[in-house]
Amino acid sequence: MSKLEVTICLGSSCFSRKKRDVVSALQDYVNQKNLSDKINLKGSHCLGKCSVGPIMLVNEQVYTKLTPSKAINIIEEYINSK
Repeated sequence: MSKLEVTICLGSSCFSRKKRDVVSALQDYVNQKNLSDKINLKGSHCLGKCSVGPIMLVNEQVYTKLTPSKAINIIEEYINSK
């Protein structure tokens, strides 16, 4: 299985919508579950969907209006489907 590519918007609009909570939750999840060999978690500047942030891309699929639990659930769905 190739690594899951997860990109989180680090733009100021997502930041003002509590992006930091989402980033921290995903980093903690990857570390606690020892998934660094399965998930490539990275940040990116504005991904162009400021009005529906925080957002992330998972293998090029866009997810919007994230909360920490929504982001983790999305990642778990990808992992469990493999």
